[in-house]
Amino acid sequence: MPLRCLGGLSAAVSCRLRRGLSTVASRPPWAMIYPGIDLVRSAAPRASFRLAEPPGVSRLLLVPDDLVGHQPFPDADSDIVSMLCGASSTSSGDGLLLVSFMDLRATAPIVGMHGERSLIGCDMDPDIMRFVCNPLSGQLLRLPDIDGTKKTSDCQFCGLLTRSAHGHGPPDRYAVAELSEDRGVEKSSFVMRRFRSQTGQWEKLVGLPSPLPLARPLVIHDVSAFAGRLWWVDLNWGAVSADPLSDRPELRFVELPSASVLPAFSTKAERLAARVRGVRRRIGVSEGRLWYVELSEKKPFLLSSFVFDDDSSCWTLEHQVALGRLWAHGGHPSEEDIPRIGAVDPLNASIMHITIGTQVLAIDMNRGEVLGCSLVSEDETPLDLNAGFVPCVLPPWLGSSSIPRGPLKLKSKTLSDILVRGDKNKKN
Repeated sequence: MPLRCLGGLSAAVSCRLRRGLSTVASRPPWAMIYPGIDLVRSAAPRASFRLAEPPGVSRLLLVPDDLVGHQPFPDADSDIVSMLCGASSTSSGDGLLLVSFMDLRATAPIVGMHGERSLIGCDMDPDIMRFVCNPLSGQLLRLPDIDGTKKTSDCQFCGLLTRSAHGHGPPDRYAVAELSEDRGVEKSSFVMRRFRSQTGQWEKLVGLPSPLPLARPLVIHDVSAFAGRLWWVDLNWGAVSADPLSDRPELRFVELPSASVLPAFSTKAERLAARVRGVRRRIGVSEGRLWYVELSEKKPFLLSSFVFDDDSSCWTLEHQVALGRLWAHGGHPSEEDIPRIGAVDPLNASIMHITIGTQVLAIDMNRGEVLGCSLVSEDETPLDLNAGFVPCVLPPWLGSSSIPRGPLKLKSKTLSDILVRGDKNKKN
């Protein structure tokens, strides 16, 4: 959507727009992280972080690419082409990030005089490497491969949960976990794959009793950390939560507000439509509470937020505002630039961040006003923004703390191995 459609914004908002596009000198209390990761060649074996104050978008830059552990790149004249793609998938709730890389390979022989290639096929099960990252210190810790293999594209929605023995401050342990339904048994159950820093290895827990009230598949869109549990979210139905740090994880189910529950989808096309619809729905954490936010598909683009009461297991509508009136002079977004939910502000539940094309708007739902606006850079396309951003709080101790390592011992004492190659560690 062209910026003229937001011509009613004040001069103060325009100032915020310019500030949001630059790196801030002082660290904001939280960052809104673009999911894609740049790979920049550098001699420093750690991550770097380009910080911006919301609604500015922060970027994680991982360097150098040879520490990721990918296969050797093909020769320039080979029929095989390679692309290393990185993504920030989720945060722990206290500043640590879970990031992953896919080593994509495709067959695309050269067919033109000027090096043009023709794509014939691509590897649908690429190698995947996962890391825990401290975005401020730049520390990276490589996780072992799930089930001993990098071919784990079916483990798409892993979450990261941390815990401190003191209840606050830097965590002393963490878990990364993935949840899936076991549909090969008569009675519905779940399978959890988890990595715990205390053990330094992946475990597979089978036969976890299903908490689902109906016999319908859970279509996971996202994972959030909240109240000492990971929440695997189906944005058409509800969320299943569990504590992967527990010796005996117990699954619980929370259904969305009743008017937001959609019927189960059986065909592939229906499931795809449900995932696309998910860009207008989000479950997030703000002010220490769980929130569900949804945006209507058509004008006036009604934005609604509900807060969850853990005691009553009920959702309560807290905020509602029509976004359609924000466009001045009769302007309105095109079909390609309809509003989408970018992120829930983790510190202020009345503020939502909405993406419209390549613009990011901070909306105060209490007052129904635009607080600020930012533009993403040219290489961050609207398609990439459909998945939304990763909210990441930045507590004061984050920059000086280390990722918990548990009982692992390193084979190598090089700086590269200390920061990255956690998969080559031994167990005590």
